[in-house]
Amino acid sequence: MRLSSPPFLVPAVLVALGVAIAGFLIGRGVENANVGDRSVTVRGLSERIVKADLAVLPLRFASAGDDLATVQAKVDQDLAAVRRFLAQQGYTPAEIDLGRLQVTDQYAREYQSSNVGARYQVAQTVIVRTTNVDRVQATTRSLDALLRQGVVLQDYNGPSYLFTKLNDVRAEMIGQATASARTGAQQFARDSGANLGGIRSATQGSFEILGRDDIGDESSQVFKKVRVVTTINYRLR
Repeated sequence: MRLSSPPFLVPAVLVALGVAIAGFLIGRGVENANVGDRSVTVRGLSERIVKADLAVLPLRFASAGDDLATVQAKVDQDLAAVRRFLAQQGYTPAEIDLGRLQVTDQYAREYQSSNVGARYQVAQTVIVRTTNVDRVQATTRSLDALLRQGVVLQDYNGPSYLFTKLNDVRAEMIGQATASARTGAQQFARDSGANLGGIRSATQGSFEILGRDDIGDESSQVFKKVRVVTTINYRLR
């Protein structure tokens, strides 16, 4: 005698099979989506030491007194001494700029007390601007020669050394920072049992120019540290 299946059994089996297949497919989809969404964000660093290629040396001197003509004559005398000194140091006229002449009349100031000392003060600044950084370093060690000639420098803070050739190193340093980031991402991928995919996004940080040594002001140092940091997001497979 042939047994027939209950009328509700076949649909139930089909439904159960369908649920199992759907569950399998959904499970695979979640797995792939998780893998697709997995990523790692790393930073890559590039640093190099460079030498300043431009130096700016301001030399300010002043004179004070009650007779303006006498005060101005002293400033003119000091100016001539400074020009001779710089010529002896080897600077060309194109490397020497004459700054603004400042004349102060203490009696012309409002709310000035009666005890002001000298009435007039005249100040002059000479600015050396040159790519010969080594010469400026030597000059700063010889400024006592001006003092011996009666030239007293005012508000002297030394030269400023600048690095202006950032474009010459920009491309190579970005490449180094990117390679550094990829190395870090590959190590992370290996440690997590994944494969490194392509770049999802990348951000190049701004370049920083710092003093080579962590002392004093960056502009006072001939040797600089140029630094750039890139931030890159990689896919993981």
